[in-house]
Amino acid sequence: MSSFGAEVIWKRKESAVFTDRRYSRGHVWRFDGGVEVPASSSPHVVPVPYSLAENVDPEEAFVAALSSCHMLFFLHFASDAGLLIDGYVDDASGIMETVDGKTMITKVTLKPKVTYGGTAPDVVLEDELHHRAHEACFLANSVKTEVVTEPVRQAQVL
Repeated sequence: MSSFGAEVIWKRKESAVFTDRRYSRGHVWRFDGGVEVPASSSPHVVPVPYSLAENVDPEEAFVAALSSCHMLFFLHFASDAGLLIDGYVDDASGIMETVDGKTMITKVTLKPKVTYGGTAPDVVLEDELHHRAHEACFLANSVKTEVVTEPVRQAQVL
């Protein structure tokens, strides 16, 4: 068993009344290595200026965490397969909607674009690696959100 944590820190500005809901949702996430990430509610949920659009919001972090988990397993399995990976970029996105009266992220779509340093694998092997990464991802296994992978293929040079 492993345990993971983060410290979430918020403080009311002295000028904020708070009970009128006109307070900043800006806060900080502090992780065990000392990294601090400026965070906020999403401007899609709480309007600016009470949300800080430049900060990471929980919904973005959720999508990024799923993408990162998938990528790390994909890289592991690609390395085991003897593939040379030069780069990996994922333009991941999530859809939030209300289902049965509950608002949730119902679907996360990963769109990884892998750049190979050597010969790229065929589509079947690359899809297998993505499937294995999805099956192994701790986070994808932990949520009821549908997580879909749609690899972006490199144009084949003839």
